[in-house]
Amino acid sequence: METTYNNSVFINCPFDSEFRDIFYAIIYTVYRCGFIPRSSLEEDNALNHRLSKIEHLIEHCRFGIHDLSRTETNINSLPRFNMPFELGIFFGAKKFGNKNQKNKVALVLEREQYLYQQYNSDLNGIDTKAHNNNVNIAIKIVRDWLQSASGRKTSTVT
Repeated sequence: METTYNNSVFINCPFDSEFRDIFYAIIYTVYRCGFIPRSSLEEDNALNHRLSKIEHLIEHCRFGIHDLSRTETNINSLPRFNMPFELGIFFGAKKFGNKNQKNKVALVLEREQYLYQQYNSDLNGIDTKAHNNNVNIAIKIVRDWLQSASGRKTSTVT
């Protein structure tokens, strides 16, 4: 399948071992629904700045799946804001980008429904979906969203 703007899905999620099953489920579902999954892990070149890679991917993907599951604090009492930051870039591309960018569509996932309201109140009013760290729930959410967001009527994921 040819990679185009309209069939590319940017996946913005944790890459740690605890989240790996959900990440693989998202990739599997995106691919089985006839889309191309894209993430910053697809290129391993130390000469390319990570933020530049992310910006490039966002520019070339109409769809974005943003999982905000890893915002809790670490051992130094600091939160991880990578995923909300990348979601912000996606929002900015839609708001300020060219005609193509204005067609962006996003799915915001989290571990627990509306938990984001406790750490990012600027997102109030958006509909997030909670997967409860359950692979089967994540697959169903992504499948249903891709069908709805793209307008496609067929899916090979059940």
